[in-house]
Amino acid sequence: MQILTLGKNLSMTSSLSTEQQTHQSVPSETQTQEQGWAKAAQKGDQTAFMNIVEAYQRPVYNLCYRMLNDSAEAEDAAQETFLRAYTKLKSYQPGRKFSAWLFSIASHYCIDRLRRRRHPTISWDELPPWRGVPAEEPEPEDAALAREATSVLHTLLNELAPDYRAAVVLRYWHEMSYDEIAETLDTSVSAIKSRLFRAKQMMGQQMQMIEA
Repeated sequence: MQILTLGKNLSMTSSLSTEQQTHQSVPSETQTQEQGWAKAAQKGDQTAFMNIVEAYQRPVYNLCYRMLNDSAEAEDAAQETFLRAYTKLKSYQPGRKFSAWLFSIASHYCIDRLRRRRHPTISWDELPPWRGVPAEEPEPEDAALAREATSVLHTLLNELAPDYRAAVVLRYWHEMSYDEIAETLDTSVSAIKSRLFRAKQMMGQQMQMIEA
């Protein structure tokens, strides 16, 4: 199985602008097909697995990008996610939502990668002021402000512990339920709610520092 040929498609995904990295819920038609693809892939059907890759490469890349805040690292992480998914196909339980299983692999890989990364100290006084993101078709000035806001948002995410960051990304970008996030991150619903509450508190405190 030449999964490394995914590089071309993932490179195309990574070329998306930051403004295009929006909420990534999985289309309902994909969720309907995923069980069939997964079962076929478990039996050695490589075409079925490539269907999985094509359906999920963008959501997986975007999850990795939000976690790692680096397009090259996100591309590597997405590649690694699909490699690991392929080698672990036999461990997938058909009763489980396939996207949650795949996002679990991506999330845990990114969390491990973040824990190995050494973060530089960030000076909050040097960050640009917060601005709202325009809804659609922004003017050049508004587009610049949107990029600025996105940059600040990533800065806030970068300050969160990896476990907290994963919960925030899955909840607010992938629009997953508490139950789905708990399943994806192998923890309890109460732990997820606690992480999200603390994450919002910490991000709010950092926003106050930026706006001061």
